[in-house]
Amino acid sequence: MCDYSLMAVPNRLAQEGEELVAYRFPTGSLGLASAWDVKRATTPRACPPKTVWTGLADFFNPPQPEPVCAVCIPPGARLRLADIQLRLQQEYSVGPVEEVTFTQISALANSYRDAVRFSNGREVWLQELRKGQRVTQRAEVTVLDLSAAEEMDLNRLREERAEFAHRVR
Repeated sequence: MCDYSLMAVPNRLAQEGEELVAYRFPTGSLGLASAWDVKRATTPRACPPKTVWTGLADFFNPPQPEPVCAVCIPPGARLRLADIQLRLQQEYSVGPVEEVTFTQISALANSYRDAVRFSNGREVWLQELRKGQRVTQRAEVTVLDLSAAEEMDLNRLREERAEFAHRVR
């Protein structure tokens, strides 16, 4: 689904066929985000020429970048993970591109739980994906199929989110 650490950032459910990338969020956790959102957020905007006054105003109140939305994947969803780093290829006996199943390893509150399971049965935490993969600290992930995903308990998710929000305050 979404690790507990991503409940503090805007998030949404994945869509079939969507291209995702591994992205380091302001919480410090690695999660999945839309490739388009990451590109939009990391590409500098063309700004009109600034006057002294607008420059001074921006200095004291800098423009805030738009947040990148975390994309939550239901357990059981099939994904294609591309550009797998060499260390993981050797350690988990996989190739540079693999079809994986999204899973949750732990049900403990306040712990990382999101992982992917390779076809050989080996599992790797989402946090182990290399943050420097590809160009802008990302690894390509394509959502293949959400039909095998487990039914989500939305009430439990809302309770977890409310509990996390209470702890953050």
